[in-house]
Amino acid sequence: MNFTRWSARLPGTQRRAAARTDDLVTEDRLSEGAVPAARAEQLTVPAPAVDELPVREVLDRVPALVALVHGPDHRLAYVNDAYVVAFGLRPTGEPARQALPELEEIGLLPLLDQVLRSGKPRTVKSRKAPDGRSYTFTCTPVTQGDGGGGGVLVFATDVTDHAEAAERLRASERRQRETAVTLQRSLLPQELEEPDDLRIAATYHPGGTEAAVGGDWYDVITLGGGRTALVIGDVMGRGVRAAAVMGQLRTAVRAYARLDLPPHEILQLLDGLAMEIDANQIATCVYAIHDPNEGKLVYASAGHLPILVRDESGVVLRADEPTGPPLGTGGWMHASGSIPLGPGSTAVLYTDGLVERRNEDLDEGIAALERALAGATGTPQVICDRLVRSAGVTAEHDDDVAVMVLQHPAHTGPDSDLFRNAALELLGGVEAAPRARAFASGVLTSWRFPVELHDLGVLAVSELVANSLQHGMPPMRLRLRRTDRRLIVEVTDGDDHLPRRRRAEPGDESGRGIAIVATIASNWGSRRTPGGGKAVWCEFVLPKG
Repeated sequence: MNFTRWSARLPGTQRRAAARTDDLVTEDRLSEGAVPAARAEQLTVPAPAVDELPVREVLDRVPALVALVHGPDHRLAYVNDAYVVAFGLRPTGEPARQALPELEEIGLLPLLDQVLRSGKPRTVKSRKAPDGRSYTFTCTPVTQGDGGGGGVLVFATDVTDHAEAAERLRASERRQRETAVTLQRSLLPQELEEPDDLRIAATYHPGGTEAAVGGDWYDVITLGGGRTALVIGDVMGRGVRAAAVMGQLRTAVRAYARLDLPPHEILQLLDGLAMEIDANQIATCVYAIHDPNEGKLVYASAGHLPILVRDESGVVLRADEPTGPPLGTGGWMHASGSIPLGPGSTAVLYTDGLVERRNEDLDEGIAALERALAGATGTPQVICDRLVRSAGVTAEHDDDVAVMVLQHPAHTGPDSDLFRNAALELLGGVEAAPRARAFASGVLTSWRFPVELHDLGVLAVSELVANSLQHGMPPMRLRLRRTDRRLIVEVTDGDDHLPRRRRAEPGDESGRGIAIVATIASNWGSRRTPGGGKAVWCEFVLPKG
């Protein structure tokens, strides 16, 4: 085929109309003495123009794959030696569908049609060919000088090494992400604790395959005495490091929660720990405590998004204040706030991946979540799934998402008999003890407890009240509470010195009350109450059936 009849419009270049005939060095320039005479002789030899080069010989020696097709059915006009080595001999004059089946297999024939119609070059990167190697294909339109129609020049560069390196990099990133996701999931609670007075569900969605896993976490911690701690947080950053920091913070939260401190004191401890773990790593967190006797959530926030609560009538409340800076910043005194959570209410704790979107104000995302919560009904798991769907979270979401939904059910009908409360103000002196025992005996009898549990409950009341009368100060109060799982006895007074269990010597006249309670009860504990004073409690697990 006569290649001089074809003109290729290569991207970014212009075909010259005539070969350069000027000498590279003129006589005038040489006369200036700038170049030695011997060297000037060499430079005066004219270089061949591009159009004078033997095109076919050049293309045959090019290491890239070259093919030339012409006409609407892309009949093969030429393939170079590199193409033959890669795919074997190809019959010229045949349509590309028969002559170049490898191009059809990698989906290049539609691109040839597009280039021929548009007259513009097109490139597809890193396509794997039947020979197992990867090529970048550039298809350039060509025209015949005598107006005999158009064609397409196919130029394929071997990029196998680059493609394999990119695949190794992607595989490494996938392994790192899988490691981080595995670490993240293993550090999250495998099963949520189930408080007596709350129904809770939670979900975690890692970011899509292009996003490294983050440090979102949540937890539910039963504190005893019917109280429950709820926590959700987000470590800034991505990857294994963020997940590892998250695990340390979650473990610390569980340890600090056993101290039964107010939420803002828990955050103060976490803030100091976060600075010790990594001074460059910060995290947001909400720590909340639910006490069924108070009908509210007491919480503290370290730079985290507000808790949302839908009350029994369907009105959604937002817990905006107080909010301090994230953990790890130091130098801030956190404060506790509260939001109502009475029977029939639903609360949502979440991380920013649920509501934060590019090019959208964060408040708009929170407002959309409020609207979704207002219309969401059903179990906590149903509500959790609905909120995630309404936010448009999919497997390709670009951020981690953690959501926790909790409900304080309103007990009606037969269930109301399984959740009861009774309280007695302890007035007077030592005579308060027999009144407390009589009160407890009557209440436990009305609740139809077995005789053994009745007697253990009365004994626990006697010891806790006696301890409070001896070591505490007014005001004093006895509270009895039953759930479908346990009996809770709690005594509060105005002294903030917490009791401790100790070994009483044979001659000691006191020091055995807490030891007796710890022996007969399933669990016991104490905590300081807001405004001063303390509460000492114990629990008895109800027999099944």
